[in-house]
Amino acid sequence: MHEWGDPAAPVVVCVHGVTGHGERFKRLAEERWASRFRIVAPDLRGHGRSEHEAPWTIATHAADLIETVDALGIEQADWVGHSFGGRLLLELSRAHPERIGRIVLLDPAIQILPHVAMNAAEAERRDAVYDTPEDYAGRRGDGPSTPRELVLEDAELACERLPDGRLRRRTSQAAVISIYGELASDPPLPETLRAPTLLIHAPAYGIVRDEQLAAYANRVEAVAVPGEHVVMWDAFDEVADTVERFLENPGAER
Repeated sequence: MHEWGDPAAPVVVCVHGVTGHGERFKRLAEERWASRFRIVAPDLRGHGRSEHEAPWTIATHAADLIETVDALGIEQADWVGHSFGGRLLLELSRAHPERIGRIVLLDPAIQILPHVAMNAAEAERRDAVYDTPEDYAGRRGDGPSTPRELVLEDAELACERLPDGRLRRRTSQAAVISIYGELASDPPLPETLRAPTLLIHAPAYGIVRDEQLAAYANRVEAVAVPGEHVVMWDAFDEVADTVERFLENPGAER
């Protein structure tokens, strides 16, 4: 569990994506959001410093999030979800609408195509071990707009050092592979999304498809940003500014 900001401030729960970790929100929290909000960012099951035990289903991850906020005494919060974290927020909106104030979806993996899920899962079959932070950065496949210093910092945050000096990502590969399969399943219907919702997406990456934008057109405020999938790196200022305005505007209703 990672936390920033005033414990008495309004709560924002940030949920990372597959292969990620809660500290992916570190820069946003420390530089922009911690002065206004209490930021809570758990490591999902199979990721970071959380337990790695099965099952790794969407339902289990959603239940873990509710258990986490219950343990912190949080009855309702605003939620920010990146990629798989965004899909989990759609699930929470359907199953636990009373726990949600507002939702921010950062390039959400609403539903990925079967062949994309297969290719991603196949790529994760080997152990996620890297010779150096530079090796980690080089194998991620980020675009030219991704700040390299943030990826190198992420190598240290996301990985543990092995006795031989190499880095191993703190993920269960079985969990990661399972999640990619889950992401090919049908998402909740758009009408189950009841909370005011901001959807920030990166058209250059394309994980949010045109038909998904059309399906959610009357349910979300959609904002396109430049760069690749980790929008809080590639479009840091745009994401920080847009989310702040959305969360601080009490009149932002659909």
